[in-house]
Amino acid sequence: MPEGDTVYAAARRLRVLDGHVVTTSDFRVPQHATADLVGATVVTTVSRGKHLLTRFAPADASPPITLHTHLKMEGVWHVHAPGSRWRRPAFEARVVLRTAAHEAVGFALGVVELVPTAEEDRVVGHLGPDLLGPDWDEDEAVRRMIADPERPVGEVLLDQRCLAGVGSVYRSELCFVAGVHPRTPIAQVGDVRRLARRAHQMLDLNKNRVERTTTGDTRRGRQLWVYGKRGTPCPRCGTPVRRDEMGPEGQERIVYWCPSCQPVRD
Repeated sequence: MPEGDTVYAAARRLRVLDGHVVTTSDFRVPQHATADLVGATVVTTVSRGKHLLTRFAPADASPPITLHTHLKMEGVWHVHAPGSRWRRPAFEARVVLRTAAHEAVGFALGVVELVPTAEEDRVVGHLGPDLLGPDWDEDEAVRRMIADPERPVGEVLLDQRCLAGVGSVYRSELCFVAGVHPRTPIAQVGDVRRLARRAHQMLDLNKNRVERTTTGDTRRGRQLWVYGKRGTPCPRCGTPVRRDEMGPEGQERIVYWCPSCQPVRD
């Protein structure tokens, strides 16, 4: 599933539409198959954690409307010149927005819905502080993270109601850098504020990068500490990295850790 920095980059790409009038809109999802944004002006696109909000000002002066999309596991937005060959199959397209200068196509989007801009909180109001948002609030993030002292830190990090933007990659990397096993109760994490601050720093440092790195090394195979490296030597101690799944039932996600650098604590 895309992380917050990936979604932030998608919003940046979509902002080339800002100020342009929609000449074609094609919603290929049942609930909005008849929706028509032709004539509307694209106001802007912003990211909120892993959510994208594209705002429009309709031509008829009716209230502003927002296209809310979520990439989920496989989704992506491509932006190119009108008439360009699509880089993914047409059957995966969920939304097509065209202006005189650009065409934006959302492929395999997990969520596609239109909501009044004034009611965006209906779809993103439950989220915790946005790690890449202009209103990032470290104090509020920490408050939410420690609300349930017995909850495993790996679950807390992935809970978008605590921190908006952390996915499976950053969860594993943050736990490794902090030296804590992902199943450690949050109350046993020495400095939760430092963990929240590291999460903010990691995503912020990567938001404009082409290749994500949590190690500071952009060379292939060295960008990450443990994620995706099951069985390979830990970059710190050489112990083989392990992989498992964790999370609430039905919401399990892959997690990686070093059993020596991140021991399970009794």
